[in-house]
Amino acid sequence: MLDIKFIRENPEAVKENIKKKFQDEKLKLVDEVIEIDEKLRASKTDGDNLRAEKNKASKEIGKFMQNKELDKAEEAKKKVADINEEIAKLEKSEKTLAEELKTRMMVIPQMMDETVPIGKDDSENVELEKFGEPIIPNFEVPYHVDIMESFDGIDLDSSRNTSGAGFYYLKGDIARLHSAILAYARDFMIDRGFEYHIPPFMIRSDVVTGVMSFAEMENMMYKIEGEDLYLIGTSEHSMIGKYINTITPEEKMPLALTSYSPCFRKEVGAHGIEERGVYRIHQFEKQEMVVICKPEDSKDWFVKLWQNTVDFFRSLEIPVRTLECCSGDLADLKVKSLDVEAFSPRQNKYFEVGSCSNLGDAQARRLNIKLRGENGTYLAHTLNNTVVAPPRMLIAFLENLLQEDGTVKIPQPLQMYMGGKDKIVPKTNK
Repeated sequence: MLDIKFIRENPEAVKENIKKKFQDEKLKLVDEVIEIDEKLRASKTDGDNLRAEKNKASKEIGKFMQNKELDKAEEAKKKVADINEEIAKLEKSEKTLAEELKTRMMVIPQMMDETVPIGKDDSENVELEKFGEPIIPNFEVPYHVDIMESFDGIDLDSSRNTSGAGFYYLKGDIARLHSAILAYARDFMIDRGFEYHIPPFMIRSDVVTGVMSFAEMENMMYKIEGEDLYLIGTSEHSMIGKYINTITPEEKMPLALTSYSPCFRKEVGAHGIEERGVYRIHQFEKQEMVVICKPEDSKDWFVKLWQNTVDFFRSLEIPVRTLECCSGDLADLKVKSLDVEAFSPRQNKYFEVGSCSNLGDAQARRLNIKLRGENGTYLAHTLNNTVVAPPRMLIAFLENLLQEDGTVKIPQPLQMYMGGKDKIVPKTNK
């Protein structure tokens, strides 16, 4: 959410930002916000004047009573009562105007960083850099579920019976590999100086609307019936929400946090969640990184965060690339975003395994997250990035580390989490 003062002083810049995001239907909101803001400020001024008039009249009542001028005292009392009625009307009007203003402000997109490429959708995202040499082996790489099934490591039939499409049972070596990757990701981030957290997996609506746009909320979040609670779609939601309505001394900055959680997503608009695949699903687990910092440090942290994910995947011998999200693919609260994509030897292309985002002061403004410095308080900046999110990451892992004999290589950093194994062997080979 933008600062109302910024919109007031820079309406054309805000409109231009909306145009660059190809959201022309929101252009009218800028003029509406300015108009409502003017009415609200005028109403508050009228209210202040009436309160001053009321105070004056209230003082006169005492004087009239002291001088036994009862008729004048009654007139003054009536005047105070009339003023109170007017103030009540104004306060009701101000509440309505404030709600109308906030409703519109919440859907005006954040100002993008000037370096964001302009494009309509994800097809116009820009490749920045590749890390690691993609290798297509001289044997056929099966579909990821087929690889898992060769280890007797997945049961989709049972999950359809218990939960429906978009769920899964992992078991045996594949389940262990899933947990090993998460454990390694946790320690990888701790070794890089991030404080480990396990947050609440449900959050209230005021936190949800503070961390994401209404459109994202509608498409992602599962609501707990009868309660003001939502299942989180990522631990970023809980971790940023942890600091709602707080003021932190700036000398404690930055807060570099890494968090584990299950994640729950509707995946509205996914166009047919795969019956056999685990690429797009309703439930998964993830290791996340979150940073709260001073505004002047957020650009440097943005680079550090996506580099962490690249380094993590490369430590497991998985080739990756980074894509800069163009304006049309940038969520409304984001200032700048990069996707990290892993190489798929089976498809000979890259697919998304993580997303790194700088949200500027958007979440901080919505959640009232402030820092205190020598010159007073000011809004923090927030950033987040995926460390790893299996089972999607398992697809990249299994495809890239599959050997011709059907075994899957376990890279050295992961072996301690797999009981010392340097490979896992399919059931058919045992």
